[in-house]
Amino acid sequence: MTLKEYINGALCRPEPGDKIEYFNIQARASSNILTNAANIPAGAYHYEADITKFWEEYQELKKEVDYPLSFNTLMLRVFAEGLKTSPRLNAHLQYSLKSSSGKLIIKKHIDVAVPVLMDDGTTFTVKLRHLEEKDLRGIYEEMNRLTEMLKKTDVRRVLLDLSAQRMIGYAIKGKFITTARHIAKAYVGPNKITKLNELLEHADRDPEKSLQMYELNEATVCMSNLGSISRGLEGNVTYAPLLYPQVFLMALGSVFDREYAFKDENGNVDVGIRKVLPINIMFDHRIGAFGDTVPFLRKIEEIFANPEIIREW
Repeated sequence: MTLKEYINGALCRPEPGDKIEYFNIQARASSNILTNAANIPAGAYHYEADITKFWEEYQELKKEVDYPLSFNTLMLRVFAEGLKTSPRLNAHLQYSLKSSSGKLIIKKHIDVAVPVLMDDGTTFTVKLRHLEEKDLRGIYEEMNRLTEMLKKTDVRRVLLDLSAQRMIGYAIKGKFITTARHIAKAYVGPNKITKLNELLEHADRDPEKSLQMYELNEATVCMSNLGSISRGLEGNVTYAPLLYPQVFLMALGSVFDREYAFKDENGNVDVGIRKVLPINIMFDHRIGAFGDTVPFLRKIEEIFANPEIIREW
C-alpha cells in the first residue's frame, strides 16, 4: 500500500470513477429526524421470493461445474446484477449533523461485506472486492481465499492498524478532539483495548500470509446470509442494522418449501410445493425513497423467473 492509498483510506476519499451527489433540500429535511449518525432513518422491505425455477436451475448447474458451487456464491452474483440497475444503493454517505447536509459517494466498484462463520462459532466480516467483475467461479475462488486466509490472519493486529488509520484520518480533517477521545478510550486508561506502543507493531503485510487492511475495512454494501447457517428453519431476517457509511443491505433467510396456490406458466391457478427464499432489504432513507430500490427488486425477480441466465455467469 502506497502512502497516497493509505491517506485516501484514512480520509475515506472517493476512488477514480466514483460519482458524488450532494444533499438536496429534500434530503436535508428528512435528515433532521436524526440525533446522531448512528441513528439511521432506515427503510425496509421484506418479501418471500418464489425461487422454484431458479432453485432447479441451480441444482442442475451445480452438477455440471467442476467446483463446489454454493447457493451463497450464486446469490452474491444475483446481488451484483441487482446493484448494477440501482447504483445509488452501492454508495457511501458522508453526513454532517450540525448542518444536516452531506454527500453520497456512488462507488464505481461493488465491494461487498460478507459475514464468515468461523470454526469457533464467531462471525467475522471480510470484503469481497470488485464483485461486478467476477463470474461465478471467480466469486467462489475469492471467497474461498478470503475464508482460508482469515483463519491464519492475526485479525486483532490488522484491526489495530485500521484503528490507527482512522485516527490519522480524523487528525488530518482537523477533528483533534475526536482523535484525542478515541486515543483516550482505546489506548489509555483502565478500559483500553491495547497499549499505544503496540500500534508500532504492524500486522503482517505479506498478502500470502495475512488479510490486508483493504480486505477488512468498509465495503460499499453488505449481503448477510443467515440461511447458510440456519438450514431447515423457516424464519427470516426482519431487521439488520446498516453499516455506516453504507446505505444498503440485503439479508437472506433459509430456503424452505411451502404449499400454496400459484399461477402456472399458462396462467392457470394450481396448488403445489414451491421453493421460497425470504429476502429483507434495508436502505438509508436519507438517499431517497423506495424508488431507488425498485429497479434492484425487479432485476432479481427477473432472474428468479428466468434462471437460464445463470449459465452465462
